Amino acid sequence: MKRVIQWIVIALLVLLSLLTAGVLVLQRWIGTDDFRQRMEQQAGTALGVGVTLGRIDVALWPLPAVAMERMTVQTQPALTVERVEVRPVWADLLQGRVAPATLVVRRAVLPQPGLDALVLALQKKKGDRQEEGDVPWQFLPRRTVLDGLTWVDAKGAAITLQAEAALSPDVWPQQLDVQIVQGRLQGSKLVLQREAQALAWGVALQVAGGTIKGRIELEPAKEVGAEFTLKGQLQTRDVDLSRLTAPEPTPKSQAAQPLSGKLEANTSLSARTRKPGALPEVLQTQSTFTVRHAVVHGIDLARAVKTVGMSRGGETPLDTLAGQVRTHGRAIELSNLVASSGVLSATGQVAVAPSQALSGRISVELGGAVGVPLALGGTVSDPQVTLTRGAMIGAAIGTVLMPGVGTGAGASLGDKASEGWKKLFGK
Repeated sequence: MKRVIQWIVIALLVLLSLLTAGVLVLQRWIGTDDFRQRMEQQAGTALGVGVTLGRIDVALWPLPAVAMERMTVQTQPALTVERVEVRPVWADLLQGRVAPATLVVRRAVLPQPGLDALVLALQKKKGDRQEEGDVPWQFLPRRTVLDGLTWVDAKGAAITLQAEAALSPDVWPQQLDVQIVQGRLQGSKLVLQREAQALAWGVALQVAGGTIKGRIELEPAKEVGAEFTLKGQLQTRDVDLSRLTAPEPTPKSQAAQPLSGKLEANTSLSARTRKPGALPEVLQTQSTFTVRHAVVHGIDLARAVKTVGMSRGGETPLDTLAGQVRTHGRAIELSNLVASSGVLSATGQVAVAPSQALSGRISVELGGAVGVPLALGGTVSDPQVTLTRGAMIGAAIGTVLMPGVGTGAGASLGDKASEGWKKLFGK
């Protein structure tokens, strides 16, 4: 028995020696300038943009992996990654098949203009690549780790996150965990968990002091190149609106937001598209919402009524704010708005363009008086309210006939008359 153990130990030592020698040879070959330059050339050809690599190495800790350091994609501005580690499925690699088990990306900085430039370069090379829909699934890592990835938007604002994603054996996402550690929405956490073998995922998001929970479901394309469908239901509870919309996680930035309060909402979403990258533009949502302890900043509706729409600045605290929201891509439409605060009540319709420009009409009543119609304009960050042209004429006539009391009634009648003229003359 002792002799058998000795032979086993000797065999293990020989195997370890051969493995160490093989790794050293591999390290020396991969670490040469010639190999690095060939990898730069092949990566640049594949992306359509120049790529530089500071170093390529074989790492042994914590697990064997091929590591690339100081990677730069030479877009304008450049995309940079401090370190990329690829850990293969060794059983497949020994059989000559490339199948990455884990991809680790550390301290990447990705400016949005650089990403846009990379997408444009890839589109130009579309004719040289495989047909759309022919996805090389075998090259997708079973597990992906993003360690300190920073995304910089077009205005220079940065968000840094930690993320980890795992694929099921059928290559669909099994689980996704994301946490924002710095920048806008700092502290937010997202978890997507697949439901058994179905193409459906549970959603749990902690954001702005509240939660968004629900379920999304995917109906894949029936054939290559056809549309796939995404749909879902979400429930929003206790989300602080000023924290949600603030560009920076600071009290000053939150205080400057146009609306504050706690958001409660029920949302349905749907999208049909052939390309996953087009989802932000085709996604449609419908929501019913209520905002508790709401304050509208930038508009004093009571003063707007008293000055027949010539209001600038101020704020309006509300006891009730509710309505419906529809979105299509970046465009937003608010309908059936109902707001009240003491003797003030308002109803209306508001649209927010992708450029953040506001448009719409609000009818405001103060102390039971006839509703004064106000036109909403400006932007989300600088809202403005004025009387419509017809309402201005009516307000002027009402003031002449009955100063004070007749102003609101005149504005309301003038607005209705203006709408009647539009219908009659088609203008």
